[in-house]
Amino acid sequence: MKKSIIIALVTFVMILQSCDDCGDKDCFTPPNGFSFELVDKTTMENLFTNETFNSNEISVINLTDNSNLEFDFIDENNLNLIQLNSIGWETEKVDVLINVSGIDILNLIVDAERTSEDCCEFTRYNDISIENAEFELNEENGLYTILVTQ
Repeated sequence: MKKSIIIALVTFVMILQSCDDCGDKDCFTPPNGFSFELVDKTTMENLFTNETFNSNEISVINLTDNSNLEFDFIDENNLNLIQLNSIGWETEKVDVLINVSGIDILNLIVDAERTSEDCCEFTRYNDISIENAEFELNEENGLYTILVTQ
């Protein structure tokens, strides 16, 4: 009987110690996605809108493990953007190649760290770089405009 009480007491103490003090403060923030608009460097025309490129010919490859990376093509309201939302859900380093119609458009290299502070889980991007492409970043909406020379 004494052993059962001691085991129950130890178990109860362990359960209490494993509880956190977050209460109703727990929160989750998904990682920011990456959006790309491909435009002609000279005319600034969207290359999907002017039909230079076809959205069915987009491939996005994670060169870290040669796997296909999920992406969305946003054509609503004629936006014609490539959107990557699968990076940063976990701590990872990725080197992503975006290819359209057999043309290597850019390499996106990301060092993402999934972390938690003050009971909130979020992604911290330690490094983001775009290689093999000229681009402009709109800081307000996070859109990368990729300037493609034809």
